[in-house]
Amino acid sequence: MKVLLIGSGGREHALAWKIAQSPLLDELYAAPGNPGIADHATLVALNVEDHAAVIAFAKEKAIDFVVVGPEAPLVAGLADDLRAAGIATFGPSKAAAQLEGSKGFTKDLCARYDIPTGAYQRFKTAAPAKDYVRQQGAPIVIKADGLAAGKGVTVAMTEAEALAAIDDCFDGAFGAAGAEVVVEAFLDGEEASFFCLSDGKTALALATAQDHKRVGDGDIGPNTGGMGAYSPAPVMTSAMVERTMKEIIEPTISGMAKDGNPFSGVFFAGLMITAKGPELIEYNVRFGDPECQVLMMRLKSDLLPILYATATGTLDKVEAEWRDDAALTVVLASKGYPGAYDKNTPIAHIPEASEEAKVFHAGTALKNGSLVATGGRVLNVTALGKTVTEAQARAYALADKVEWENGFCRRDIGWQAVAREKV
Repeated sequence: MKVLLIGSGGREHALAWKIAQSPLLDELYAAPGNPGIADHATLVALNVEDHAAVIAFAKEKAIDFVVVGPEAPLVAGLADDLRAAGIATFGPSKAAAQLEGSKGFTKDLCARYDIPTGAYQRFKTAAPAKDYVRQQGAPIVIKADGLAAGKGVTVAMTEAEALAAIDDCFDGAFGAAGAEVVVEAFLDGEEASFFCLSDGKTALALATAQDHKRVGDGDIGPNTGGMGAYSPAPVMTSAMVERTMKEIIEPTISGMAKDGNPFSGVFFAGLMITAKGPELIEYNVRFGDPECQVLMMRLKSDLLPILYATATGTLDKVEAEWRDDAALTVVLASKGYPGAYDKNTPIAHIPEASEEAKVFHAGTALKNGSLVATGGRVLNVTALGKTVTEAQARAYALADKVEWENGFCRRDIGWQAVAREKV
């Protein structure tokens, strides 16, 4: 099978690494890819916003299957255009990708189909949004409706913080994403990430993970795209997974189909496990980043036929088998992230991978033959262990061998699970 992978981040490096292991694979291309992905795939300098160019390349190379990694091309309808050209594609349609592309769309779906989530209101102007905040009080959550690269959410612990976040959205801090704002109830509990594939009819539960969104140790500071993750999430017991499937995932699949937007791809459900049970914070319509990295390290099964079955409506014919081991990933980010940071800083050394630990590239490039950091989140140091504690120790031991002066990381990824293991 000839496969084209769309994307250039840490998620795509993890997917490329796993797809490259498949005996079904003949050739793997990645557009645009990154220097880490180049170890597993032929990089192609395609502009993925130019759908016609992507289709022309796929036809020229007789590509059998396209895997779309990031959310922006899905929200822009790349999967629709590829499928219309007769190319099997992993990823939801533009209409179904609204689950991530519009937070208001998802909240309205939850309201229609009784999917547990926080109470909310949608606003197109600042004044009524602020009035609602004053009525509800803090803590409260302010979200830019559209795609904001993981940064359009403010968990406001004070009313003043909430009002400032509303101003940020309507003043253009998140571009078009902030043209509408969702204000929703603060949910108290433990966060978890749940992944599930759907071909529009069948659901295949994957694994659980826990992400660390805030930039600083102890979960302080501004939200980021994710500073680390581990899998499995201890809070997601088998009973909680069962409830999540029944109360959240299955009504979403049936609701999307009823609304004429059948969902084919991966659900990444951001959950809050509250006193009432699992409640939906948000949906993403692609593998999480950095959650994908820990999932791929734990997945024993061949990934390629599972993705292909999802894309071709035969998900009921496949299964996913997982290692019992835990996996943990630490994000090395550019100093200053998620604010302003220097680009093109040199990375002098990346340590060799082993069976238990590997460095995935997220925001790197080659400039004049030397590796440089081009993004905010740059490297994902990922390790396996019999426990989260062991995976954490291995990941930080490898991270400490990376030679990159402008990099920093949180030192407490996995702290909740480690605390549980010590009891």
